[in-house]
Amino acid sequence: MKILCLLILIISDTSENSSELYVVNVERNGKIIYTWKGNQRNTHIGLYDLQTKQNEHLYMFERDLRIISCSVNNERTLLAVSFRQYTEEERISRLLQSVSKYLTLLIEIHPINNVRVLKAVDSCVRVQFLYPVEDRNTYTGSRLLLVSEDKYVEQFDVHVVAEEEHKVVIQNSGQLPRARVADDLIWAQWDMMEQRLFYIVPKESRSTLKCVQFYPDENFNSILESHLDISVNGTQLKLVNFGYDYCEDQDVASKSLNLQVFTSKAGGLCVCCSLPSDIPGEIRYSIYFLHKGYNKTFTVSLERTESHQLKEVAFMNLDYYVAAYLPGQFLHLLNIHHPDLLCYSLFLTGEDARIDMLQNCSIRSPLTSTVLDCHVGSMYAVSISDSALLQFLQNSKRDSERLAALHCALLHFRHTEDLEMEVGKDLSLSFFFSLIQSKIIWWISENLSTCHSFDPIQEFIIASLYCRMRPETHNLDKLLPYTSLLDWIGIIPGVTCATDIISLPVLEFQNSKGFWEKLNSNLESVKYAEPHLHYHNNVLRREWRNLSEEREERKTTAYLRNIFENAKKVLSHLDTWDSEERLVPLFQEEDYQQQLLTGLMVAQLKDHLMRHLQYVGKKKIDQIVLDYVANLLNLIHRIMKQVWRRYQLHSCTFCFDERGSAGEFAVFHIMSRILEAANGMCMPLPPGFHTLHLGLGVRCLPLHTLLHYIDSGVLHLTETCVRKLLKDLDDTEENEKLKFSIVTRLPEALSQKVRQFWNHPINANLIARKYVKLLLEKLGNRQIPEERSTKGFIQQSQFPISKSCPRMHISVLCYFFFSGSSLLSPQQYPGGTVPSGVEFEPLFAVLPCLPSASGPAT
Repeated sequence: MKILCLLILIISDTSENSSELYVVNVERNGKIIYTWKGNQRNTHIGLYDLQTKQNEHLYMFERDLRIISCSVNNERTLLAVSFRQYTEEERISRLLQSVSKYLTLLIEIHPINNVRVLKAVDSCVRVQFLYPVEDRNTYTGSRLLLVSEDKYVEQFDVHVVAEEEHKVVIQNSGQLPRARVADDLIWAQWDMMEQRLFYIVPKESRSTLKCVQFYPDENFNSILESHLDISVNGTQLKLVNFGYDYCEDQDVASKSLNLQVFTSKAGGLCVCCSLPSDIPGEIRYSIYFLHKGYNKTFTVSLERTESHQLKEVAFMNLDYYVAAYLPGQFLHLLNIHHPDLLCYSLFLTGEDARIDMLQNCSIRSPLTSTVLDCHVGSMYAVSISDSALLQFLQNSKRDSERLAALHCALLHFRHTEDLEMEVGKDLSLSFFFSLIQSKIIWWISENLSTCHSFDPIQEFIIASLYCRMRPETHNLDKLLPYTSLLDWIGIIPGVTCATDIISLPVLEFQNSKGFWEKLNSNLESVKYAEPHLHYHNNVLRREWRNLSEEREERKTTAYLRNIFENAKKVLSHLDTWDSEERLVPLFQEEDYQQQLLTGLMVAQLKDHLMRHLQYVGKKKIDQIVLDYVANLLNLIHRIMKQVWRRYQLHSCTFCFDERGSAGEFAVFHIMSRILEAANGMCMPLPPGFHTLHLGLGVRCLPLHTLLHYIDSGVLHLTETCVRKLLKDLDDTEENEKLKFSIVTRLPEALSQKVRQFWNHPINANLIARKYVKLLLEKLGNRQIPEERSTKGFIQQSQFPISKSCPRMHISVLCYFFFSGSSLLSPQQYPGGTVPSGVEFEPLFAVLPCLPSASGPAT
């Protein structure tokens, strides 16, 4: 199953008698310049518009020429062409020694009129028009870049005037104004979308990457400088995205740098370079993550080492990923923004790595998610295949593959969804993305026990939240966690990786927006220890534990009131998203502990964002935090809903009169893993989760296992579930044992609320034991008040205790409580005479665990 799929962008020739098309350039507006040979061997130049799917004929040479470089200005009034007039053999055979080998022309094409020679030299020249901003209409000239094989770049200013009948001609009859842009370069790449020139110059023992930014006001300046540890000795000039010469000498190509620079919208800057290797069957390449301050060098041992198949690695820009591709061997997708852990890089081999129609390595990536096969001159749109990625996730056996595929799927689907929503297709995609997410959840439910180095539930929740919230505001991606892993010690078979710290690029710009501002922000994050910027749950866990232990003491403080108000906002915010009837019985009760954790998470995440995003504003941050926590609860509910549907459970499983089914047991197991994942990340759970979990546990587990789960904290006793269990189950011997085991494990506060729902002597016995124990504790401390309330069980005024012999009267009370007899008034026992047959064993069973009282026990 192939992960990357292609869509051909030019599919037919412009005439029936024409030969094959060749792409020679891609302009900033996405229009593609191509050439073809006519039936008379004439050389034609055409323009293809990707938006309108229309072809336009620009110019024709009445001879067979080898076009090396070509560019048209934004107004389509001027055409710059560079071509080879004759080969060296032709020039010698025809005695044309005085004729230059290469010719560079500037042609008026609106209408076709004058032709001006810009260069007539023996060195190859590439041409590229600069494009102004799209909304600029009052522009009377064009700027043209010329890149010479003699290792320099210069800019020509071409001013035009409009004459009669919309005729456009070049204004200057003499030399065109020019300016030097760069010298002594050994490699250069043109970024047509952002109008940037990247180039490398040798400097002492290492090379230096520089970047020149061109502006609409006809100015340009050097804006970036970064040192690279790349050897350039003996290399020849390499030009990228300055036209595509399909007849380039292979010996020249092998002596030049196989290097490309890729940028991303989020401020990522990567340099991809193929490295030589002295070991047969071994491929080496480096990715310089300049926005992170380090580079990674990969060494891949090939499975097959046939010499005729070994070619150089090709690199492709997929925005959030950079792809390293060696046809017939491997496809390596590297996460640009989180390259720190190797497990986030998807390494594919075999059929998974195959890309149809790209079976050679003469590949360039002129635009994001676009590749040009320079060998055949065809251009393709490249994208990640949704079905193939999900199939790979389901079939993968290694944790590294599963983890990388899971993150890739979540990033790709969210990124695609955002793009589609921008063009108004969100309604048609809602069902599709729901289906994709359902398949991922199904895979998680089937592989909970097979993932050993990571928790798939944690990764799904954290990565989904990160992908969803990242576009909300600039720099938010640096503050939210994107993984539950702190490190990863696994390996990818056949691949070794070495990481080196490099110096950060130096930026020189003022009031620059867009990419440079985001890149500068990324570099500042690296300088100030980026890992410490991400939100962590350590403080949240400690504060939650402290507040849980101090529930009675702090329940009325303003601090706690604010926390619970935060929790109410989250739940009300969530209710507005999901107004349909809930399939899973959640969100139907109050849960003190989970509300406390939810409110604490809101408060601490808000403080964390306020420290670093002060410019965003409090109102925006409040909304981001509410969305984040509500989305977290919604994701857990969505997992539960998909699992509920998969096992075809009813909306309510709270009847305890029969044992649970195999489907209920599977759901119980998944809920236990959700609880484990939530505890590991200190994440809140939807209200009612513990009640539903306990209900399934009662139905599915044998008693001893159920009690073990309760004692170990896997199952939590909740008022709703315990009350229903005490009321609904009859008092058979087995049920009495279950009820007694549950009641004896209840916390004191919960016990006082639910014991009244079990009308049984065992329950009365337990109440008596607790009451007598309380009285004896008070007696031992000499703190028995004259009148005391027992919180709904007994009023002490009913049982006056004689000061002369208090322990005897307590014993009498103990007798009636433990025997289940009706309580008689004290007057029936004058002088403290106890009826014969009173057994004191229950009292003595209580006494050993009490503080010692004065006097011997009677």
